[in-house]
Formats: sequence, C-alpha cells, structure tokens
Amino acid sequence: MDRLRQRADFLAVANGARASSAAFVVQSLDRSDDGPIRVGFTVTKKNGTATERNRIRRRLRELVKRLEAMAMRPHTDYVLVGRRAALHSDFASMLDDLRAALRRIDRQPPKAPSRPTASRQATSRQPN
Repeated sequence: MDRLRQRADFLAVANGARASSAAFVVQSLDRSDDGPIRVGFTVTKKNGTATERNRIRRRLRELVKRLEAMAMRPHTDYVLVGRRAALHSDFASMLDDLRAALRRIDRQPPKAPSRPTASRQATSRQPN
C-alpha cells in the first residue's frame, strides 16, 4: 500500500465516491492502471492546532494499518479526511466505522466523469 502525496491526486479522489462517519470522511476513486492501493490523509486547520491535527493524522494512519487488506479494493486511491471527533473517539469504534464506510463506498455506483455542458462552454468563451 502506497501513500498519496501530490495535490493533483487528492483533488482527483475528491471527485469520487465518499462515505462519512463522525470521526472522518472516506473518499475513493478507482484508477485504470494496475498500481497498488494508495491512501492519503488530510486534516484541515479548523480541526485544531498542529499538535492536534498531527494526532488525528496518526490515528487515521493506524486505522489503515490495522485494517484487513481485503477491505480495500485494488487499483483504488483512498483519502481519509479527519474530523475533530477523531481526537477522542474510541479506536475500536473508529475501526468499525472505517470498515462500514468502505462497504458503503463499494455499494455506490461509479460516478461518470463530468463534462462541461453547453451553457458552461458558451459562458467560458471570450470574444476576440
């Protein structure tokens, strides 16, 4: 399992399927390549000081480490977006929430790639 590190990868996954719980939001995106599962973690500044955000991020990383490998689909990118509740939530219940969120994502139909509509194209053109 690899880590997501580039902003473009995080933005791509943000357009995919998502499932939320009290402590985090899971986003996923199927890739068309044969690469490994990649996981990224993010915690915004509104969740507290740097120390608190790092603690949330460490807890999320540990959740993924303890998760069974079969719970995640191959050739898929995942992003876990931490919430402030992850600081004080019971770790076992967070692990159960992660398993349930991954099952919910598996049941969601894949999103079709968004294409600009005719009205968007007309407004984006500028006369010369």
